[in-house]
Amino acid sequence: MTTLVCTSASAAAAPARQTHAYPSFSSYVRARQPVLLRTARSLTANPSDAEDLLQTALAKTYVAWERIEDHRALDGYVRRALLNTRTSQWRKRRVDEYVCDELPEPEPVPGEDDPAERQALHDAMWRAITKLPARQRAMVVLRYYEDLSEAQTAEVLGVSVGTVKSAVSRALGKLREDPELGLVR
Repeated sequence: MTTLVCTSASAAAAPARQTHAYPSFSSYVRARQPVLLRTARSLTANPSDAEDLLQTALAKTYVAWERIEDHRALDGYVRRALLNTRTSQWRKRRVDEYVCDELPEPEPVPGEDDPAERQALHDAMWRAITKLPARQRAMVVLRYYEDLSEAQTAEVLGVSVGTVKSAVSRALGKLREDPELGLVR
């Protein structure tokens, strides 16, 4: 025969039953949640934030459930709770801005180049590659854009590895001599 040593532990181990002090609140939430969630989504940019906002507003409504006299006006009460909660969140996240005569230029981040320059280089590179003979162009694209090994490139094109090496070497030499690419070096 086993005797229970700790009754509170066995009670905690038992499956918890959900008890609702206000069954009318549960039915209200089930019925109106989609509409209220749309309202919350209109107040925030992120759907996850909208769900959190609605949960907070419903928790506030649950606490005040007994004090709400007219249950026909529940939507208005919850909407006001949504708006007040969102306003409180906005105020907490407020960032102070200061007026200045001249806007400061952002400091360049090391390793991060200008997207316009990167695009210009990309375009210049493709123009230079299109000037190459078809066979060299195919080998350069397979080697450096498709990231194939020399052996894989040779297999795809049906040539020897030595041919790939020499053709890619000549193509890279032509690219180095291209005047349009000389500006970026």
